Amino acid sequence: MNLEIKKEDGFEYIDEGEGEVLLLLHGLFGALSNWQGVVSYFHKNYRVVIPLMPLYEMPLPQASVPGLVEFVEDFVSFKNLSDLTLLGNSLGGHVALEFALKRPEYVKRLVLTGSSGLFEDSMGGSFPKRGNYGFVKERIEYTFYDPAVATPELVDEVFDITNSNPKVLRIISIAKSAQRNNLGKDLGAITAPTLLIWGLNDTITPPVVAHEFNKLIQNSELHFIDHCCHAPMMEHPDAFNSILERFLIKTAVYDR
Repeated sequence: MNLEIKKEDGFEYIDEGEGEVLLLLHGLFGALSNWQGVVSYFHKNYRVVIPLMPLYEMPLPQASVPGLVEFVEDFVSFKNLSDLTLLGNSLGGHVALEFALKRPEYVKRLVLTGSSGLFEDSMGGSFPKRGNYGFVKERIEYTFYDPAVATPELVDEVFDITNSNPKVLRIISIAKSAQRNNLGKDLGAITAPTLLIWGLNDTITPPVVAHEFNKLIQNSELHFIDHCCHAPMMEHPDAFNSILERFLIKTAVYDR
């Protein structure tokens, strides 16, 4: 399905379907299209909402994980959303965790996939070098088990981002903020049912990170997808959606 991007009051977002709200948060180099398979599958029975986070446009002093949490708060308030099933990939998972800790009254369920917040080897340990297309391509391929998932369109998009000084400054600021904000001591406060879907071959947030999340978040369950790296919803959408659907059904009667 084609994803229609709506623009309203300074927000850009996707809003498809009706019913319980699945609020999806993308990562640092992510995009709305990262969640294409989830939207296509779940919009028939759920309302799937994806805000485009202002990673490259927000004021530099606010370019941080807390700044992105404030953005999500503003968006949720603007759209009058509640009882959220909050899904986050990579940096989006980190933002989801911080939001769940700060505003637990809004979060019915939490779903994390390749989330930062404990540890991440960002971009394979190196920031994409400006003007070096081959290096950017290699780093993007590093985030997938199958390098072919890193399409020329995706590489071109990231390459363009890394050639913009204002965007790079914001990316660096957000990445440093994520590294500083280790949530290990706070995760025990999360009580919402939490699903962890992880690539067994994740090189950015390795499987040991998933096990640590599982240990620290009291009401959580962990599922691995083999031959899969940092973005399971992109590499194995059918397996990802199957695990997510079972979780949604199982926790449908959960009463906060």
